[in-house]
Amino acid sequence: MSNNNYVNPTKVITGVNTRWSYANVWQPKSINGGAPKYSVSLIIPKSDKKTVEKIKAAIQAAYEEGEAKLKGNGKSVPPLAALKTPLRDGDLERPDDEAYANSYFVNANSGTAPGIVDADRQPIIDTSEVYFGVYGRASINFYAFNSNGNKGIACGLNNLQKIKDGEHLGSKMSAEDDFADGDEDDFLD
Repeated sequence: MSNNNYVNPTKVITGVNTRWSYANVWQPKSINGGAPKYSVSLIIPKSDKKTVEKIKAAIQAAYEEGEAKLKGNGKSVPPLAALKTPLRDGDLERPDDEAYANSYFVNANSGTAPGIVDADRQPIIDTSEVYFGVYGRASINFYAFNSNGNKGIACGLNNLQKIKDGEHLGSKMSAEDDFADGDEDDFLD
């Protein structure tokens, strides 16, 4: 018997207007001395109500699936509202960052490299194609955690699909932009 009809309630594929920031998807990076992980901050416009609702439902499903883990040695499972969850409001948490305005964001990570494809589902191998600011879909999953006294719902990164280019986020300019003014007079002086 095949499981082709099984739908994982904790898995979400984001909408095409999701923007990728802090995309450490080619090389794992250690945060605060922890195990190196691949990661991306997914910026989801508040207008993408379908993706936001799917994420909220997946967080609820992860909470229900992980009740035993969340209970731990305690007498009861803490309410979901009391736990740390991955869906965060960019207007509240990143008010000075224009890229996060009128958006939610989710930080997703994984110990294994995500698969990365283009809009035609062809593998992307040129690392310059993925930068802070591209738009694309992300396959993510939510799960409960209870570690070192911290309890909550986390977001795992599965795969990424780049849909279109976007304006680079952050202050780093490309080499082409840095030297675009054509001012070569100083070179020969």
